[in-house]
Amino acid sequence: MKFGVVIFPGSNCDRDLIETLSAISGSPVEELWHKDTDLKGVDFVFLPGGFSYGDYLRSGAIAKLSPIMQSVQEHAAKGGYVMGICNGFQILCESGLLPGALLRNTNQQFICKNVYLKPSNTNLKITNLLSRDKSYKIPIAHGEGRYYADAATLQQIEDNGQVLFRYCDEHGEVNEAGNPNGSLNNIAGICNAGKNVFGMMPHPERCFAEHLHNGDGRGIFESIMSAAGVVA
Repeated sequence: MKFGVVIFPGSNCDRDLIETLSAISGSPVEELWHKDTDLKGVDFVFLPGGFSYGDYLRSGAIAKLSPIMQSVQEHAAKGGYVMGICNGFQILCESGLLPGALLRNTNQQFICKNVYLKPSNTNLKITNLLSRDKSYKIPIAHGEGRYYADAATLQQIEDNGQVLFRYCDEHGEVNEAGNPNGSLNNIAGICNAGKNVFGMMPHPERCFAEHLHNGDGRGIFESIMSAAGVVA
């Protein structure tokens, strides 16, 4: 499986993601510039975290207009895989590739800390090696991470198994105390109805190896490799 990472003005997690994907896959990762339209034959496109275009207007609102995003949308429409992390998740929602929106955190402040996640659906490309009985410690760093959708949309994604992760406490309890930003239903990540486009606010690329003093994010990337039939 060939991976590509889109780089926008203001991306600041692109290098972390490129290094992670390269380490996991053992293969070079394509760098996709936001002004280009060629996805260079990649199978899986990643949109990294950061502050694309300075987060002017709304996070991701300008990035969705970048030339590369038309190609990303076409890739997704054909069943190609796309994943957005933090700002990448915001861009996917702004682009309509994922339902709902990411609003300001309830405390109206930027939050940067480790939180705990619990997989909600482990039958997906990015979660198939994870355990629903375990809480995973993953860092967040965002000011607009509160997931919101209208009641009908929220019910639809719940019924269709589109919730990837929920915020929880260290014991795996999904409760208000474990919700850092006020997201509805403690949602930390979702996928589209076709289950080929994924978005999450926490940063698994920041905790994929023990030299980072936390390897809890590694299982997400190993799940992708496993689903592709590649031994990580």
